[in-house]
Amino acid sequence: MRTVYVNGAYVPENEARVSVFDRGFLFADGIYEVAAVIGGKLIDFPAHLNRLHRSADELGLRVDASNEELLAIHRELISRNGISEGVVYMQMTRGVADRDFAYDTDSMEPTLVLFTQSRPLLETSTSKNGMSIVSVEDIRWGRCDIKTVQLLYPSMAKMEARSRGADDAWLVRDGMVTEGSSSNAFIVTGNGIIVTRPLSNAILPGITRSALMSYAAATGTRIAERTFSIEEAKDAAEAFVTSASVFVGPVISIDGVELSGGKPGPVTMGLRKTYITESLKRAN
Repeated sequence: MRTVYVNGAYVPENEARVSVFDRGFLFADGIYEVAAVIGGKLIDFPAHLNRLHRSADELGLRVDASNEELLAIHRELISRNGISEGVVYMQMTRGVADRDFAYDTDSMEPTLVLFTQSRPLLETSTSKNGMSIVSVEDIRWGRCDIKTVQLLYPSMAKMEARSRGADDAWLVRDGMVTEGSSSNAFIVTGNGIIVTRPLSNAILPGITRSALMSYAAATGTRIAERTFSIEEAKDAAEAFVTSASVFVGPVISIDGVELSGGKPGPVTMGLRKTYITESLKRAN
């Protein structure tokens, strides 16, 4: 049985409790981060902390735990649960108060919950075989750049993809791809340029996205941050997604249109290898 962390205590998962008056439960008034673990070490952890603080600042949510304390909690959970490969999920909400749309952040104690999930990340069916994608209309709220726990529509998009026989969905607004249901979206043009949508309120500033682009640029890979249509994506030489739990995931079809011969493309797999190699050098 897993050990989880709830508001200062390490407890068995079946004893973990959060109030029914927690605003995360009542209003999705909370933020989260997911950090990958490889060899018992955290991947891109400082960047995850930076984004946690950015999300909190955007929502006016108080963060009481220091970065050092958050790192220590992550490491303790990894140790207690014997996680060699997997993820640590961290969620912070505004806290507990009687149900009211208005709130007083200063008078509430933020709720902090963390738990681990043990699962393969380096060798997966997605990394070996690629994934199929379908396009779904993007009807999310206007602040997709904040990593909040209000994930109902991305969940529905993922389920729609599965109902259509695909692995996942890319969200499309005004004909242009924004991002995946839980990832950032990339295409590779015929002349080898990596294309991804520029940062804005329309997409999450992905930690893996940022790290991969930095590593790729250092090798001389050409990168263009611009919007691209779902039709351009179908005509691309390759496509892939990035996220903390997938790293670099090859896309082999979009809306039934096969890419890169129906198998992971060489540019994508090269980028995946680069990301894993470089991120492990910086693991915490």
